[in-house]
Amino acid sequence: MAAPLVLVVLAAVTVRAALYRSSLAAFIAERVEVASPLNAWKRVVEGLALLDLGVSPYSGAIFHETPLIIYLFHFLIEYAELVFMITDILTAVALYLAIQDYNKVVFKKQKLLIELDKYAPDVAELIRTPMEMHYIPLKVALVYLLNPYTVMSCVAKSTCAISNTVIAFFILATIRGSAFLSAVFLALATYQSLYPITLFAPALLYLLQRQFIPIKPKSKSFWLFTMQYAALYLCSLVVVICLSFFLLNSWDFIPSVYGFILSVPDLTPNIGLFWYFFAEMFEHFSLFFVCVFQINVFFYTIPLAVKLKEHPVFFMFVQLAIISIFKSYPTVGDVALYMAFLPVWSHLYRFLRNIFILSCMLIACSLLFPVLWHLWIFAGSANSNFYYAITLTFNIGQLLWAADTPHVLEHFHVWMKRMFTSF
Repeated sequence: MAAPLVLVVLAAVTVRAALYRSSLAAFIAERVEVASPLNAWKRVVEGLALLDLGVSPYSGAIFHETPLIIYLFHFLIEYAELVFMITDILTAVALYLAIQDYNKVVFKKQKLLIELDKYAPDVAELIRTPMEMHYIPLKVALVYLLNPYTVMSCVAKSTCAISNTVIAFFILATIRGSAFLSAVFLALATYQSLYPITLFAPALLYLLQRQFIPIKPKSKSFWLFTMQYAALYLCSLVVVICLSFFLLNSWDFIPSVYGFILSVPDLTPNIGLFWYFFAEMFEHFSLFFVCVFQINVFFYTIPLAVKLKEHPVFFMFVQLAIISIFKSYPTVGDVALYMAFLPVWSHLYRFLRNIFILSCMLIACSLLFPVLWHLWIFAGSANSNFYYAITLTFNIGQLLWAADTPHVLEHFHVWMKRMFTSF
């Protein structure tokens, strides 16, 4: 599989290099769907300029990235395009290796159950063949690297690409069963964009299953491992935050990064749900509704942990989709990450309700984003309601897709009449 993966990587690099040298690069970098106030490259450049002048990049209201990112590009600013291409490649390779290892576990369990005659007789068409599973990791890498959303994020030099890389390595470490590396990369992902803290639950469930520890509140081994993993995660997070303090000799980055994410003061239009709602709201109601909106990302974690506790990798996929829908400053790069996992469960597509309609919704919305933006901002023949309507439709499409997954799993279990615990 090395040769096909190399060909996919070469194709992805060629596309990105061509777009970097085209006139489209500046246009893509300005698109509000691709770059948000949190991760836009021009804001990173502004922060670097302030840093070079000896001024804290967080002294104004422009820069909201983490200190490690600004110091990374302080040394690599001249190679920024190469850095973003490498991050995309690393993300794809990490996802490739993670799904490859995951499929090995799934295939071994499937083979064992076939030998034990545990499957119902009418489910042969749902059993994945070795050839099908062999190509799934390559499809995942292909979907990520050649997804237009990923390509645009890379060309726009959105730091969302770096967040995706950290999350991909977290997924790889988790699936390989390394609790230490999983906790470290989860801490880095949380440090980078806060919302990945919700991935703690699926990672813990997967590691517990891999260690053959029963997921029972009365089990001492359950609580012991949970406390160990939580301690590793919190210690890693504290180390990274303290390192940021020593780099800047200031705690200014905490309100400028995490306060900015949670309070949503910048209402620049994006593909999220926050900006229009709070632009129209009376100031004295804003705090209450900010809390209501923000809690959506975290609220579904516990119910999903109960529903999908036997399927933590699937749980991780759903949680990534929820983050991309409900975070305060989403971009298409966030959507690209969870979409890369779609080939992993391609055998379940037959159970999805309205998959064709939802796919058409997402494609149509993606095409209409720049059209309605032009009509609103440049032509003056539309207003913000038009753009928010297409944004709302895009997020409803994603939400319906994510909400359909428990239905898919339920039907799959009925068909398979499974008698085993799966990952």
